Amino acid sequence: MPRIASIYIGICLFFLILHEFYAKVLNLKDIINILGIESSCDDTSIAVIQNQTLLSSIIASQDVHVKYGGVVPELASRAHQSNIIPVLHETLIKADIKLNDIDAIAYTRGPGLLGSLLVGTSFAKGLSIGIQKPLIEVNHLQGHVLSHFIAEKDENKEFPEFPHLCLLISGGHTQIIKVSSPYQFEILGTTIDDAAGEAFDKAAKVMGLEYPGGPVIDKLAQQGDAHKFKFAKPKIKGLNFSFSGLKTSFLYFIRDQIKVNPNFIQENINDLCASYQRTITEMLIEKMIMAVEQYNIQTITLGGGVSANSEIRKAFTALQNKGIKTFLPKLKFTTDNAAMIAIVGYYKYLNNDFSSLASPPLARFSI
Repeated sequence: MPRIASIYIGICLFFLILHEFYAKVLNLKDIINILGIESSCDDTSIAVIQNQTLLSSIIASQDVHVKYGGVVPELASRAHQSNIIPVLHETLIKADIKLNDIDAIAYTRGPGLLGSLLVGTSFAKGLSIGIQKPLIEVNHLQGHVLSHFIAEKDENKEFPEFPHLCLLISGGHTQIIKVSSPYQFEILGTTIDDAAGEAFDKAAKVMGLEYPGGPVIDKLAQQGDAHKFKFAKPKIKGLNFSFSGLKTSFLYFIRDQIKVNPNFIQENINDLCASYQRTITEMLIEKMIMAVEQYNIQTITLGGGVSANSEIRKAFTALQNKGIKTFLPKLKFTTDNAAMIAIVGYYKYLNNDFSSLASPPLARFSI
């Protein structure tokens, strides 16, 4: 018996030592805390994710850009400098965690406004040096794609299976992406000119609406007739998109109608918004159905700032009637946020994918 006990203890010690070895080599831990930093445009955001569970996420928005009808890069970078330390402080308090408990710092390397990215990148690198924690660079677009894998406390959440197709729609991007794993992304289709978000904002500007125009159009469209007016939908082969023709069609239509009735926009604003929004939604959904059929993948997700649009979300959900499994992001994860940066950082941490202090921010950064 003593001999058997000794052998048993020896085996236990062997596996304990082996576990400790792999824990150091492969970063295997029961609890992994990732600090995410997002500063690609005009929102300063910092979040803490523990494994896949969001502990806290704070966003400081910048109202200074409203009167200019768009984001002013210089003003954005200055605001980031003022906001980033208070946001970090508030994030740590809400997460009830200390900097020393952080295992890695994930930050947005790009794409985005270079001045804004410089602030977040520099802060992340300085923090990495200060607390001696590894650095993880994140592509902002991958954050939108993987935002579906963020869980909140006490949430029993279903995650999309791999592979799946993601429709990524924002102010600067419109893409259909095949997601084979948290590390494998393939762009199947993209816009050849303008993005869906830009199409919304430009139309809103033509109608004299406030910036950002997308949410305003969505709100007014709720009271309009979506079939009152028809606008040209460009015929682009394959899975690519084009919105420049739609914008031109809308502009010329408004111009011609105003010549006849100077009050045309004011008298038809709800119908104009509803009809324009329906046209964009149809263009997006048609391409998504084409991608599902072409690649025989029945699970799809939606991501990006424009995914907050109510008509697009409704049409996307309706695809379930075709036997397609759909995943919509929570509204708070549609806009730029650090939680999505942290979740990408979590997966990269598991994959030992760390970055160098020498990596510069990139205004253009392919997924």
